[in-house]
Amino acid sequence: MKRIKLKQPLLVLLLLTLVSGCSITGGIADGLNKGVQNQRDPQLVAEALPTYILMVDGLLARNPDSETLLLAGAQLYGAYGGNFVDEPARAQLHTRIAKDYAQRAFCSTLDDLCEAEKQGANAFKEALQKVDDDDDVKWIYGYATAMAGWIQTHSGDFNAIAALPKVTAMLERVTALSPELDNGNPWLYRGVLASQVPPALGGKPEVARAHFERAIAVSDGYNLMAKALFAEFYARLVFDQELHDRLLNEVLAAEVEAPALTLANVLAQEKARELLASGQDYF
Repeated sequence: MKRIKLKQPLLVLLLLTLVSGCSITGGIADGLNKGVQNQRDPQLVAEALPTYILMVDGLLARNPDSETLLLAGAQLYGAYGGNFVDEPARAQLHTRIAKDYAQRAFCSTLDDLCEAEKQGANAFKEALQKVDDDDDVKWIYGYATAMAGWIQTHSGDFNAIAALPKVTAMLERVTALSPELDNGNPWLYRGVLASQVPPALGGKPEVARAHFERAIAVSDGYNLMAKALFAEFYARLVFDQELHDRLLNEVLAAEVEAPALTLANVLAQEKARELLASGQDYF
């Protein structure tokens, strides 16, 4: 069986967002979502996602203004293009569609924020602080995660990199309004983003550590990817091999089956094996 090779962290998180949060409508879709979430075979998911994408696009052809369908399509395109497509041009295409779908849903439901985004990062951040309705969180979170995946596949594009402050601002508001959301994945996004600047260049690794620890706590330790990425992006950043190896061995010793986290945990164990192997040369 072909082995699924995990890609960049923000793209992996798009897959976690899909398996824990993707929702279309009706009992059949809900059943499919649960099937994906609790699947132990990543290759099966990789082979099935294109059919799911075509189904959502077909529904959107009949109802192009459905915010729920647009958000579902964004999650599907982002997860598939970010994790199961090897050709860079195709990955860029899928994540761009994901961002466009998420933006359409976001602008349709939150028009004031949509207008503020056009005015620049500072105006957008100020407008986000005025959002206080929990019902708005899913649109902000969906747009933030889709944009993060698009940035990752367009890392050579200055315009994409310049959008990172918007992603950070959206995730900050999401965690403020719904700190227990999505098994801690919004905190996990924040931890990865906060780990990108080393201390010598002004980075604040202890802020990243707090985010990773919050992600683990929110999921009661069942989100194994939180521990794997904690090891990769914090422990390696500060050269803490003891923490690095402890976290990864905890991932490997854990039971992967957990409601809405099984597929994510299978992938986390795969990443943990890779990190332990490469850690022998890293430290």
